[in-house]
Amino acid sequence: MPDHSPPEPTAAAPPAAAPPAAAASQSAHRSGRTDEERFAALVESTHMALLAYAVRRVTVPADAADVVAETFLVAWRRIAEVPAGPDARPWLFGVARKVLANVRRTDHRRSALADRLRAHVVEVVGPAELGGSAVEQALGRLRDADQEILRLSAWEQLEHDEIAVALGLSRGAVRVRLHRARRRLAETLRGIERSDDALPWTAARASGADARLVVARPVIEEGR
Repeated sequence: MPDHSPPEPTAAAPPAAAPPAAAASQSAHRSGRTDEERFAALVESTHMALLAYAVRRVTVPADAADVVAETFLVAWRRIAEVPAGPDARPWLFGVARKVLANVRRTDHRRSALADRLRAHVVEVVGPAELGGSAVEQALGRLRDADQEILRLSAWEQLEHDEIAVALGLSRGAVRVRLHRARRRLAETLRGIERSDDALPWTAARASGADARLVVARPVIEEGR
């Protein structure tokens, strides 16, 4: 006899996963906040920290405002990708770092003019007044990657997880690189003291930011 029983029901295919950007946008809509509201809250909560980050890395302080404006423009265009919560700030630092890199690559004329003017500044002011602290001099002699990770830790006071977000590294890589950068800074500082016949540098005599740059923490810190 022919089989008249109903066909077996087939399982429905699971819905395709939304792309990360779409998922973030959907999450924002579920929270009841528009993109404009999210962006306004982002600017309000991060603009001072971002401005301080930029000021410490530009030659002309007024240029920091342009760096911050460009960073927030990128954030607005990629608002669906901006992390929620405390990860937003280091994410913005990472964007600002790329903005600064672009500025430096395209600012050849200003750099050339600055080089010519520095010679005149030395003539007018004198080299003894230009050096800054011993720690600042030592920091300036390190490679860019070491300078940046030390600044993020000491100036921006980011935790290891936050530095990882800003630099696009793993937490373990941050621990190792920060430890090595502090070691190289201390070695460079000792070399400056020997060459200048200066009094021995100690963390107790340094300013707060200088001391944070040099005083090394253990390589493995569970809280960082």
